[in-house]
Amino acid sequence: MHHNNVALMLDVCCGTDWKESGVKIKVVVREAEEGGYWAEVPAIPGCATQGETIEDLIANVHEAIEACLDVEVDPPEHTPKDQILEIAL
Repeated sequence: MHHNNVALMLDVCCGTDWKESGVKIKVVVREAEEGGYWAEVPAIPGCATQGETIEDLIANVHEAIEACLDVEVDPPEHTPKDQILEIAL
């Protein structure tokens, strides 16, 4: 079975300003046997999506990455002496 793989470097979304974030991540794009394309993000286990066209696929990849990175966690316990930083990627 032959797969046509294309590695794309995509700007990763961080909120609504993903194009300005400067963060890039590798996405492996493959042609689907039934037509269209599918992609996976090796740096984010389980992050995969599909699309009928490359344009659809890229839009879906951005949504999939946002969904995979949108994780609810309990805030860490801290003391008044601790500093809390928020870092935008």
